Amino acid sequence: MPKDKLVTPSFCAILAANFLLYFGFWLLTPILPFYLSEVFHTSHTTIGIILSCYTVSSLCIRPFSGYILDTFARKPLYLLAYFIFTLIFAGYMTATVLTLFIIFRVVHGFSFGMVTVGGNTLVIDIMPSSRRGEGLGYYGLTNNIAMSIGPMFGLFLHSGGASYTTIFSYALGSCVIGFIAACTVRTPYKAPVKRAPISLDRFILIKGLPAGLSLLLLSIPYGMTTNYVAMYAQEIGITAETGFFFTLMAVGMAVSRLFSGRLVDRGLVTKVIAAGLYLVSACYFALTACGWLVEWNLKITTTIFFLISLLLGIGFGTMFPAYNTLFVNLAPNNQRGTATSTYLTSWDVGLGIGMLTGGYIAEIATFKMAYLFGASLTVVSLLYFHVKAGPHFEQNKLR
Repeated sequence: MPKDKLVTPSFCAILAANFLLYFGFWLLTPILPFYLSEVFHTSHTTIGIILSCYTVSSLCIRPFSGYILDTFARKPLYLLAYFIFTLIFAGYMTATVLTLFIIFRVVHGFSFGMVTVGGNTLVIDIMPSSRRGEGLGYYGLTNNIAMSIGPMFGLFLHSGGASYTTIFSYALGSCVIGFIAACTVRTPYKAPVKRAPISLDRFILIKGLPAGLSLLLLSIPYGMTTNYVAMYAQEIGITAETGFFFTLMAVGMAVSRLFSGRLVDRGLVTKVIAAGLYLVSACYFALTACGWLVEWNLKITTTIFFLISLLLGIGFGTMFPAYNTLFVNLAPNNQRGTATSTYLTSWDVGLGIGMLTGGYIAEIATFKMAYLFGASLTVVSLLYFHVKAGPHFEQNKLR
């Protein structure tokens, strides 16, 4: 029996749009801590607070964006959010005072929250349900590819002496091209539906909360990694180009997504997540140990440091399509936006906490202690998933 067709012009267009959006995002992610420190002379704690503003604002809009996307035409809302997200990169170039930068950062977070929920929901709309896990795997792969190139390119520009205006310009150009690609996506007609009265489950998928807590705990150390790993390497004395950490992490995600989505489509959602949790937990304890191992042998520690990034990518890449599918499979079709919103909201809460706690712990202690804290949370997430979130999904899944 032939498979339902997955690859279409619209599917390819939304993959390109997602890649270019995340390229602009990832290009700046490891650069902004240096930007705030070098241009505005802020402390680690202040950097954490400012960076978390983006995630907090994204978090605030996510529950409402899910409801809006389930109620109105999705593509126009997606394009509007994409346009605002793109425009803010130009705003960064004019932010000569810290207050203005923070304002732009908050608006950027709002638009990011909307555009990511919109993109995730649209891609589900245009793919066959029988290949959803595989399709979401490829969709997430575009983020991983952007992650493999963006941070390394940004750090390369920074270390090469490029101005921050130049770096912001590259991010802006990427998103402009991505917006053009997004405009070409053709979505199926969505018949108007009669909405139930406003209630909590229109904004948050209640049945997804146990899995959301597990995901939240997991995303805290991830938030520390994406924002502070370059500073952590600098702190413990690793002199190799840390941009390769992101590249290898993204390679691991790319490799794992090629098979994890197919395993999810075979019904192995909870098993795939559990396998990823075990690997990620081990990796974070190993990453913490690098802070002590470096005193023994710098060369070996550097090798371990980059091997960890590859394995972290495999672990997260294994889990992402599974978690996404888990939330969608707990919701009826007319709550896909809400399900996606809850999934991404859970992730964003953890990212924000990771940015705040990572900067704060580094300020009062070291980044090594911050990563030890994050590693401990992965164990809590693993235990909670086995005891509560996994069994809850098996009892309440709709498909």
